[in-house]
Amino acid sequence: MEAFLVSLSGVAIAEIGDRTQLLSLLLAARFRRPWPIIAGVLVATLISHGAAAWVGARLGGFLDPALLDGAVGGSMIVMSLWALRPDKLQEAALSTSGGGVFLATLIAFFLAEMGDKTQIATLALGAAYSNLGAVVAGSTSGMMLANVPVIFLGSAFAGRLPLKAMRIAAALLFLGIGLLFLWRAVHFGH
Repeated sequence: MEAFLVSLSGVAIAEIGDRTQLLSLLLAARFRRPWPIIAGVLVATLISHGAAAWVGARLGGFLDPALLDGAVGGSMIVMSLWALRPDKLQEAALSTSGGGVFLATLIAFFLAEMGDKTQIATLALGAAYSNLGAVVAGSTSGMMLANVPVIFLGSAFAGRLPLKAMRIAAALLFLGIGLLFLWRAVHFGH
């Protein structure tokens, strides 16, 4: 349950103001068809975060538990600093030819998520927790929790979000998780 809750809360808060959330807003404004957009975000996130958690678990298997906790803790502290930096959406090709709104969303969201802080956090959590299903379910649920309202409510909702406060909350959450893992590394490493 811890893996699910840490993944859900970390990704949901980190996603606020993230480039993929801005992409959700752009897709919603452009296509005005929420259900295929939501389906595209869901599938792209499952693929991206599933792969990230799997890679994290494989890398984590080579490390001593204390060293792994230290590495995850350090990466979460780096994520806390990254969360403070506002994201800007780069130009995205949002063509609907050939596959419709779902395919355009799937491709655009998958590409935008590559190397994103939520994907890297999922990789680290996959290394930290043995329950990959809980990590992927939590991170995907967090992604959907942050993006579905934006897709439905569009620019009116996004314009009212206190993005700076949300980035600070995400940074504090990542910092807390990082410190917890560092404490575990020191405490259980002896």
